[in-house]
Amino acid sequence: MTPQPAIGDALRRFTYSKTFIIGFGFLGISIVWPIFNQFVPIFLQAGNPQFEAQLLAEGRAIPDVVGFGLAPSLALFIMTWDNLINVFVQPWVGARSDRTWTRFGRRKPWILVGLPIAVLGFVLLPFAPTALAIAAFILITNFGMALFRSPTVAWLGDLFLPDDRSKANGIINLMGGIGSLLAFLGGGFLFNNFGRAAPFIAGAVLMVVALAVALWRVREPKEVAAGAIDEAAEPHLSLLESLRLLGRSADRGGIYVLLGILFWFMAFNALEAGLSSFAVFTLGIAPGTASIYAAAISLSFIIFAWPAGVAGTRYGRRGVILAGLTGLTILFAAAYFLIQGAATFIIVLVLGGLFWAMVNVNSLPLVYDYGDERQIGTYTGLYYFSSQLAAVLGPTLGGVVVDVLGDQYRWLFPFSAVFMALAWLVMTRIRARVVTVAAS
Repeated sequence: MTPQPAIGDALRRFTYSKTFIIGFGFLGISIVWPIFNQFVPIFLQAGNPQFEAQLLAEGRAIPDVVGFGLAPSLALFIMTWDNLINVFVQPWVGARSDRTWTRFGRRKPWILVGLPIAVLGFVLLPFAPTALAIAAFILITNFGMALFRSPTVAWLGDLFLPDDRSKANGIINLMGGIGSLLAFLGGGFLFNNFGRAAPFIAGAVLMVVALAVALWRVREPKEVAAGAIDEAAEPHLSLLESLRLLGRSADRGGIYVLLGILFWFMAFNALEAGLSSFAVFTLGIAPGTASIYAAAISLSFIIFAWPAGVAGTRYGRRGVILAGLTGLTILFAAAYFLIQGAATFIIVLVLGGLFWAMVNVNSLPLVYDYGDERQIGTYTGLYYFSSQLAAVLGPTLGGVVVDVLGDQYRWLFPFSAVFMALAWLVMTRIRARVVTVAAS
C-alpha cells in the first residue's frame, strides 16, 4: 500500500526529546508486568508439595511464601485466561482510538479511562485471600491495561515517519526497559524487606507518575482529527475484516508477520510467566532475590534496544529479527543444560535480553510496514491481537508441558526454543520491504 501520512511530515520528524517523552508512556506500562509475572505465579504455586519435595531432594531451601499450592498448568492458566478478553479488546480499542477525538486528544482519553481500573486491580493482587480472588484481580488489572495499551503504543505510528520508527522504537523500548529494571530491582528489594504488597503499591505509583508525564507532554496534533482521516473513505474495519485485508495482499507478508509475532511471543511469554517459578522452585532462589537477578534481562535489553533499532533502520527489520530469533533459539535450547545456579541463570538472561531486543524493537514497525498509514490504531490492534493470543497460548501450553514432564520448570527453555524456531521459519517466508514516505 502507498503510505498516506495522517499528519504533516514536519510534525512527525524524529527528535530525541519527543521520543523520550513518548517513552514515558511505555515506561509506565512496563513497570507493571515484571512485578506481575515475578510474584503472582509464586503466590499461586507456593506450598505445592511437588516443588517442596524437589527442592529438599536437591538440598535447596523451600521459599518462605504463603501461597495456594496450585499445579503449574492451572497457575499459568490463571495468569493468562484474562488475555482471551484482551485478544479482542485491544484490537477494538486500537481501531476505535483512530476515530476518537476529544479536547484531551485521540489516544489520551483511553489512558484516562483505563489507568484507574488497572491501578485498582494491581494494588489488590497481593491481598487476595483465595485463588479465585486473585484471578478476579488479574482480570481487572488486564482489562484496564487493555483499554490504554494499544492507544499508547499507537503514538509510535502517529508521531513518527515510517523510516524513523525502528530508531524511535529503540528509544521507546529503552524507556520500557528502564521501567522493567526499576520493577525487577525495586520489586525484589521491597519484597525482601517490606513484604508481598510493597512491590505492587510502589509499581502502581510509578505507573501513574510515568503516564502522567506522557499525558502532560505528548502533543497529539488536531490535524489528525480535522481531516486526515476521511470517515466515509476509510470506514472502521473489524478485527476479522482487517485480517482479511492483510490476507488478500499479493505477498501475504502481513499475515506472515502476525504469525511470526504469535510464535515468538508464545515462546517469550511462556518463559516470562514461568521464569520466577523456575528460579524459586527449581533453583531454590528466594522470590525477591529472583526478581533482582531477573533484572539482568532488562539491563541487557536497555543496552541493546537503541542499537537494535538503528540496525533495523540501516540493515532492514526482517534481517535483524531473523538474527535475533537465531540467537534465541540456540540460547534457549542450550539453557536447559547450562543453567545450574545463579551465575549461569544470569548469563542466559543477559544474552536473552540482547537477542530479544533485536526481535522486539523491530516487531511493531514491521507490522506498520505492511499496514495502512491511515489506520495506525487498527494495525497496532492487530499487533496486540497476535501478541495477546500468544500470551494465552504460550504460558498455558508451557504449563501443561511442565505438568506432564514431572513439574520441572526447566522444560520451558526447550519449549520456547521450538517456538522461536517456528517464528524463524515463518519470517523466512516474507520478503524484505523497502518503506517509502509519501510527500505531504
